[in-house]
Amino acid sequence: MIDMSNAAARELAPTGVLRAAINLANFLLVTGAKENGEPTGVSPDLAASIAKALKVEISYVGFNRPGELADAVVDSTWDIGLIAAEPVRAQHIDFTAAYVEIEATYLVAGDSGIQTIKDVDQAGVRIAVAARSAYDLYLTRHLQHAELVRAEGLDESFDLFVCEQLDALAGLKPRLLSDVERIENARILEGRFTAVQQAIGTPAGRPVGFAYLREYVESAKASGLIAELITRHGVKGLSVAPPE
Repeated sequence: MIDMSNAAARELAPTGVLRAAINLANFLLVTGAKENGEPTGVSPDLAASIAKALKVEISYVGFNRPGELADAVVDSTWDIGLIAAEPVRAQHIDFTAAYVEIEATYLVAGDSGIQTIKDVDQAGVRIAVAARSAYDLYLTRHLQHAELVRAEGLDESFDLFVCEQLDALAGLKPRLLSDVERIENARILEGRFTAVQQAIGTPAGRPVGFAYLREYVESAKASGLIAELITRHGVKGLSVAPPE
């Protein structure tokens, strides 16, 4: 890695503090909290390692939903954001390549006629989904016939699926593996409709800082740091993303 840390630090953390935006709703990447309230997990630890490499302090800015994190970029409340890379978010955020991937698929009733992921995109099929999640944004772009029915969060999308007896529940596979245990006679469809790309973003217009983040992510994957963080926090359902 070319040492650009001094110039990158001036762009990313001009006050000497790197403000890292964290999506607290992602239970795979945020697995707990310290006594002082700071989040712990793969994402917070990765942000802390970046701050250490830049030789600046770290400050966490927590958000309860990924859409709120993405929106806050225009308010200059954070310097780096650990969030899934999506085209609609890239209007104001420059994203690195992914550092981890998370499979997304569907949960359906056991007696449903839907047998494969391709079967879901049919007229009349209604899918419960967490609004503005990365997989909601993906499905919005790609579904041609099925209808997305949005809820405010993960728990709410599960409740919507059950209470409204919708045809499918879209979600991250690790979460659906726990959801399926809560419903009698339900099943998860094999395969995936996408793999959510968890990346690091920075507000557009910070070229040196962005170049540094891109190199840092590739180095963290190649060196085994990302794999070590996944192991340290005992997370199931995350995989290290391939090289850029």
